[in-house]
Amino acid sequence: MGLDKTERAISLIAGAIAMVLALGFVPRLFKNTLIADTAKPSANNTCATGFHLVKGVCGRTLLAHPSYWLPQFLAILVIGAFIIFFAFRRSRPGVAVAGLMLGFAIGVIGLPFLMLGGWLVIRALRLQKYGDATFAGSTKRAREIAQAKKAGRPVSGANVTSGAGHAPAPPSSSKRYTPKQRPRRR
Repeated sequence: MGLDKTERAISLIAGAIAMVLALGFVPRLFKNTLIADTAKPSANNTCATGFHLVKGVCGRTLLAHPSYWLPQFLAILVIGAFIIFFAFRRSRPGVAVAGLMLGFAIGVIGLPFLMLGGWLVIRALRLQKYGDATFAGSTKRAREIAQAKKAGRPVSGANVTSGAGHAPAPPSSSKRYTPKQRPRRR
C-alpha cells in the first residue's frame, strides 16, 4: 500500500523543508565564507599550530571556498527532491529511505528527517503484520490475535489487509518446479 493522506502531507512538508535548507546554502556557493573551528588545549594549556588560546579554548577561523559547501548543498537538494517525488508517487519505501538518508547526511539538523523515515518504517511494519498502520488499529488486531491463540483457535488473516478474516489459499504445486514427495513412514 502507498502513503495515506497524512503520511503524504507530512512527506511533502519534509521535502519542502529540505528545499528551504538547500536554499540556505545558496549564498555560500557564490563567495568565500569564514568557518570557526575549535579544539581543546593540551595539558600544559597550549594550542596546536594555527590555533589561538581564547578563554581556555583553542580557536581558529578558516576561509572556505564555495566548493566546500557544494556537496552538502547537492545532497540536500537531490534527496529533498526525491522525497517530494516519492511523496507524489505515494511510495512509502522511497520516502522512508530518502528521509533516513537525508537525516544521516546532514547530522543534527536532519533529526526530523530521521524521525520521518523511522515513522514510515514502523507504520509499514504494522501494516504488514496487522493490516492497519494506525496505533489503535494495530493494537486492537494484536489483541484479537493473542486472544485467538490463547483460546486455541486458528489465527486467520493475521497479515491480510482486508477484513475478510480468511487466510489466502496456498498456491497449487507445479509439476515442473515442485520436487516429488516421498510417502511418509508410519
